[in-house]
Amino acid sequence: MWRTKPFPGRFDTLLSQCISGSSSLSRELVSSLTYKGNQGEAFEHYRVLLFSIAYRMTGSASDAEDLVQETYLRYQASESSEIVSLKAYLTTIITRLALNYLKSARVAREQYMGTWLPEPILTSEDGGFPLADLEQQEALSLAFLRLLETLSPPERAVFLLHEIFEYPFREIGVMLSKSPATCRQIFHRARQALQDKRARFEPEPQRQRQLLFSFLSASQAGNMAALTSLLVESAVSWSDGGGKVQTNLKPIYGKLAVARFWLSVTRKNQRPLTETLAEINGSPAILFWDEGRLAGVISLRLCAVGIQEIYALLNPEKLAYLQQQLSRRRAQL
Repeated sequence: MWRTKPFPGRFDTLLSQCISGSSSLSRELVSSLTYKGNQGEAFEHYRVLLFSIAYRMTGSASDAEDLVQETYLRYQASESSEIVSLKAYLTTIITRLALNYLKSARVAREQYMGTWLPEPILTSEDGGFPLADLEQQEALSLAFLRLLETLSPPERAVFLLHEIFEYPFREIGVMLSKSPATCRQIFHRARQALQDKRARFEPEPQRQRQLLFSFLSASQAGNMAALTSLLVESAVSWSDGGGKVQTNLKPIYGKLAVARFWLSVTRKNQRPLTETLAEINGSPAILFWDEGRLAGVISLRLCAVGIQEIYALLNPEKLAYLQQQLSRRRAQL
């Protein structure tokens, strides 16, 4: 399990503006929750929020859970009677932990074998991570999480906290020890970097499922004409095997190259796989099973005229969290 490095000095000092009575943050009076016996109950109220921040920051569900647990341990060790805004206090901890994580993860990701893609997660109502609206759906998509990798860690933090979680720059500045003006500049720089690459087309789920099954059917049938008719000219295919599963190490660009790649994949695969459908990161996806083991996930990003991007997640380590989610869901049925 990943462990964060301790911050220099006492963590309470870094959070002093969040817990001091003079803080300009909105006051959430939590006097009824300041007793040690109630800390777990108070924390659980914000668990989904904290995981949402950590997952979007790191792109790793398993590491996000570790960060949430580390946040709880730090909260448990705090002088809770001093906390004015519990939400701001916990958000500050999780954001700083995520920034530390990204610093330590930078070298590992630079040395990652092949294309790095985020860990997929189950987002349906019965999966325990329902999405509130279309904006949240887009902000949790594999395409958007991959784009966030192009931002620096501070840009990612400021952009997510303001754009997705609607924190004002004043509060973000306190969390990151920066002025509101600096946070505003960082946000505009991040938004500018992403605005031309973000999805502007939100297809209906039924249309997504239709194209997903058509793509799979054409690939398995070896039908080049049908497959190319589904893809746009600038189509891109991303595959993440992490060096543990054989796949293309670099993205494949262009309709014909992508179609040839997927036809070759289906020809070479001799193992009989079972296919199921699930909502992954806000969109329909096909899950491939090999005798009860989750072997792969395929998800699409669509534009108005067809398939723009294909995401194939094959690294067993990145599929472990999703398989745990699916196992818990089956156990509840």
